[in-house]
Amino acid sequence: MSHIEKIKALANKYAAEYIAVRRHLHQHPELSFQEYNTSTYIKKCLTAIGVDDIVPVAATGLLATVNGRKGPNRILLRTDMDALPIEEANQVGYKSRNKGVMHACGHDVHMASLLLCTKILTSLKDSFSGSIKVLFQPGEELMPGGASLVMKEKAYRDLGTILHIGQHVRPDFPVGTVGFCQNKFMASMDELFLTVKGKGGHAAMPEAAVDPVLIASHIIVAAQQLVSRMASPKIPSVLSFGKVVADGAINILPDEVYIEGTFRTMDEAWRKDALKKLERLVVNMATSMGGTSELTIKHGYPHLVNEPDSTERLRTDAVAYLGSTNVVNADQWMAAEDFAYYSQKHPACFYLLGVGNPGNGINAGLHTSNFDIDESAIEIGGGLMAWLAYDNLV
Repeated sequence: MSHIEKIKALANKYAAEYIAVRRHLHQHPELSFQEYNTSTYIKKCLTAIGVDDIVPVAATGLLATVNGRKGPNRILLRTDMDALPIEEANQVGYKSRNKGVMHACGHDVHMASLLLCTKILTSLKDSFSGSIKVLFQPGEELMPGGASLVMKEKAYRDLGTILHIGQHVRPDFPVGTVGFCQNKFMASMDELFLTVKGKGGHAAMPEAAVDPVLIASHIIVAAQQLVSRMASPKIPSVLSFGKVVADGAINILPDEVYIEGTFRTMDEAWRKDALKKLERLVVNMATSMGGTSELTIKHGYPHLVNEPDSTERLRTDAVAYLGSTNVVNADQWMAAEDFAYYSQKHPACFYLLGVGNPGNGINAGLHTSNFDIDESAIEIGGGLMAWLAYDNLV
């Protein structure tokens, strides 16, 4: 039996066990940096597998080690742990029991897959050389991002330079498929908080007021120049405003308008320059119209880079495991992910795991109350990750 066949057989053998693990995790989600019960449960699972080298990181995170035969090679496999503040709408037996909290981004799948992967690799530890670091990382969904905190831990820093591998579910990819993208893959993310101040008054007497609603409207439209006229067309950029609060009335002009938005791109130099340009634009436009504005920028994750050689090698491994028709080229994705912190410092590959099955009604998007998966993805995700690690250590 080949190495691939052994891993596939083990993934199939243990799949039901880790589908049950996923369902437990889905029923008991915890918000970012509050994953205390999740951490306890994961440690219990790792211990049951036979992993005894487990170090706490970033309060609720865990860094475990699976040692093969003596050798210098090492790989790090990472999953996130946190859930989202969403009330689940699915009527399933494993529905979230924590009101207003849901694994709507698939981190329960990531954890169950990595645990399955760890069990497979532990079963094969006498047939590869080196060590595999297994990282269960908290707080991916909330800035500053758990990755940034893990990277400050001594246990992590002592690893030195090491290949990082991670996966993320995608419901728009059919179950059984995975997607890889070399080089720049996911966007940086900065949060924008803008207050536009004017002078309130009667809506029928605008000449006696300074209308912050009008000023805010001009700012929102003009700020799109940042993407359409100031950014190079070669650099993906997105500027979106998703919250506008003007607490006036039919006949009342408010004193101020509050706006929230996000800026995302895939170039760190342009990111820095763009935010400076945006700040000048909103301040100057408000001043020119008789008002004032204040922009607060909460800097988030950098952009995610998949190291080309490592990604191509892992893609080739995925083709060997799943077949060429099930491994696709993924497009750049303007979502943000704190795995990007690792990718800025280490060779890294972050790929997509298909979990969708429209024929069975499983096609709801990420971060929605109806998100769910085809659970056969756990066997695929755990087995594939085990093979990617294994083939790079034998």
